[in-house]
Amino acid sequence: MRPAILFPLYADIRTLPGMGPKLERLIAKVAGPKLVDLILDLPVGVVDRSYRPKLIEAEPGRIATVEVDVVEHRPNRAKVQPYKVLVSDETSQMELIFFRAQADYLKTILPPGTKRVLSGRIERFKDRLQMAHPEYVVAPQEIASLPLHEPVYGLTEGLTPKPMAKAVRKALYRVAPLPEWQDPALLKQRRWASFNAALESVHQPCHESDLEPLTADRQRLAYDELLANQLALMLIRAHLRGSGSKAGRPVVSTGVLKAKAVAALPFALTDPQLQALAEIEQDMKSERRMLRLLQGDVGSGKTIVALLAMLGAVEAGLQAALMAPTELLVRQHLSSLEGSARAAGVRLAGLTGREKGASREALLAKLAAGEIDILIGTHALFSEDVAFKDLGLVVVDEQHRFGVHQRMQLQSKGRPADVLVMTATPIPRTLALTAYGDMDVSKITGRPAGRKPVETRVISANRLEDLVAHLRGVLEKGARAYWVCPLVEESEKIDLATAEERVRMLRQSLGAKVGLVHGKMKAAERDAAMAAFKAGETQLLVATTVIEVGVDVPEASIMVVEHAERFGLAQLHQLRGRVGRGATKSSCILVWHEPLGESAKARLKTMRETDDGFVIAEEDLRLRGPGEMLGRRQSGLEDFRLADALVHADLLALAHDDARLILARDPDLNSPRGEALRILLYLFGRDEAARYLRTG
Repeated sequence: MRPAILFPLYADIRTLPGMGPKLERLIAKVAGPKLVDLILDLPVGVVDRSYRPKLIEAEPGRIATVEVDVVEHRPNRAKVQPYKVLVSDETSQMELIFFRAQADYLKTILPPGTKRVLSGRIERFKDRLQMAHPEYVVAPQEIASLPLHEPVYGLTEGLTPKPMAKAVRKALYRVAPLPEWQDPALLKQRRWASFNAALESVHQPCHESDLEPLTADRQRLAYDELLANQLALMLIRAHLRGSGSKAGRPVVSTGVLKAKAVAALPFALTDPQLQALAEIEQDMKSERRMLRLLQGDVGSGKTIVALLAMLGAVEAGLQAALMAPTELLVRQHLSSLEGSARAAGVRLAGLTGREKGASREALLAKLAAGEIDILIGTHALFSEDVAFKDLGLVVVDEQHRFGVHQRMQLQSKGRPADVLVMTATPIPRTLALTAYGDMDVSKITGRPAGRKPVETRVISANRLEDLVAHLRGVLEKGARAYWVCPLVEESEKIDLATAEERVRMLRQSLGAKVGLVHGKMKAAERDAAMAAFKAGETQLLVATTVIEVGVDVPEASIMVVEHAERFGLAQLHQLRGRVGRGATKSSCILVWHEPLGESAKARLKTMRETDDGFVIAEEDLRLRGPGEMLGRRQSGLEDFRLADALVHADLLALAHDDARLILARDPDLNSPRGEALRILLYLFGRDEAARYLRTG
């Protein structure tokens, strides 16, 4: 249960005084619906009102606070014209400008013949000083009510700074003094204040420098959030691994099926593949459930390693499942693993959303009876009617489409199975800790034997005719090529060469057999287009990024990516990985269009200089930041509010080690510090993980 000390913070923002339905809706859109969302919504700017010049010295463009005499009102009969008020001090005069003014109200707050203190932005117009709509108008004796420094928060259309700042201030009043959950030695070493003091401080910035993520107070709060994240992942990991009836079971095999499959392979396994397989098999033999992430660069041979692990489960009398994000990838896996599975004598089947009616029922009956050894499928594997006789190993392909919650859902399929997750997007350690801190990691480095490096060239769209002429020559010699476009249909807003338009142009220019595949096609049409390319019936396949993952046509030796400047590094690297799979020397041609920004230039330079996915991943993280890199919504990647996984990478590593130590000493968080850490978990919304704690 959520600790009582946090109850006030989990109240709706509508409970704040003066909060009407419209304002509530706007603030909830920006920050979230609860008071805790408001206190964790940090300022993005600061208004400094401490500049107090005489009018003659005032710098145009700056926010200034000035004491003036109100000289006269100058109303305008034409409503479209502004209402003006002339003010002065002993050095100069200034006009106050009001649009859609209410004259009676202005005369009340600015009576002629009185002194007033005004604060707002001063501008110069036709040699006259002006201040449009002063933000504050007070009598000199009320100057204490005028804040010298004001925090600025993120806004949305219809929401103005004052009510937003007021709401945050009111929410902060509801924060009770919270017990200290951090190690006193760390606080002393880092010179960090308490959580309450740091929170109060970050909401009262005086200068732009106070907004920097590396100030002591912002670091303190970032570390709190990172520690909550790491503790939660480790608690989930402990729960997934289980104990008692939820625990794993040793999966022991003699290696006979594996040997048969390996003997049928046309290549030898590399040392990194064998090392990864050994780590997986070691986990499977253990009494504890396996939770392992298998990272490998494009084409490093992860799938064959996963198959050999699945054969181990089958040999031990269990079933295995391989889950992939798309139907295309499911069929790809089926065709690429069929030969090895046949050689080992195991029964392989596929299940996607397309299987319906009697054929689906027959397949599910076989699965429940244990007559299918390995099932390959999409999210359809999660369906309630999918029941295994005895599921021993689940392999999840392309991890960033499946988050922590889906990993937990896999437990519902009978006895908890071992879980192996594969990703072809190499993940820098920083991201691995935030998104996969609940998993052990194996890496397959290098490329399999026989894989040739792909030559990468970067050309301007001005040379498109030369490129088409080059393609004409190689296609006449029997080569096969991909041509990737970023969009499917013509958009009025973005003038891009789309797939359909490009197909027409290439068919006219090349007369070659040109196919088309994109995400908006029906699955059957897409399959037919892919099959025709694979069989060589079409030589050039124009495609959107639907081919980014898992498409395997060894005969394709050229990859053209148009508008390469619009793609992320990881995506470009995935696309490049579609070629270089056969005996022919392969090339990747990145075509860029003007204007070319600095970030795009850096991406293309990286692509030209390296084909190491791990180097590319680190650079991608540096250029794009963690949120964009994996696609936040699908990733299970934490969307931090106070921490930045990149800027605070050292704090993340520290939080990881700290969380391990905490749970090793106090697995149920029952010590005094443990009780405070329970509050931390709930404060940062890690309720799911906190529920796994036993009460003391």
